[in-house]
Amino acid sequence: MISQTVEYALRAVVHLASHPGAAQTTDQIASATRVPRAYLSKVLQSLTRGGIVHSQRGIGGGMSLARPADALTILEVVNSVDPIQRIKNCPLGLAAHGVHLCPLHHRLDAALASVEKAFGATTLAEILAEPTTSIPLCPFPSGKPVKQRRQG
Repeated sequence: MISQTVEYALRAVVHLASHPGAAQTTDQIASATRVPRAYLSKVLQSLTRGGIVHSQRGIGGGMSLARPADALTILEVVNSVDPIQRIKNCPLGLAAHGVHLCPLHHRLDAALASVEKAFGATTLAEILAEPTTSIPLCPFPSGKPVKQRRQG
């Protein structure tokens, strides 16, 4: 449903949101989120162009959120790297259908609208505040390292 790029962008911004006010280097973000550094650099560039992330060069520089986590929605992150493509016209190019979608494409578009609405109503702060018993990929929101259980 979401692309690898969106997944990586969401991991990065959640990591940044868990370190408010502290710039994080690309290497720090890549290590914490398990995103390949080269790919992450491109994702961070898109996030910077989209106004989601602020980049500061030099000593003590790095990446930080451009806005507080409670003012930044999942949808804004998604749209800055790989926007949700709603179905506005017949995907088959059938002139007879035009903007009048068939039942299948109408339902698919409705599902996309639902996802868009849910993402637009969810802030990064809500994600960080949500209680969970699952072990996160990144050690947040507490900032303490998470012990991984051995399998096998």
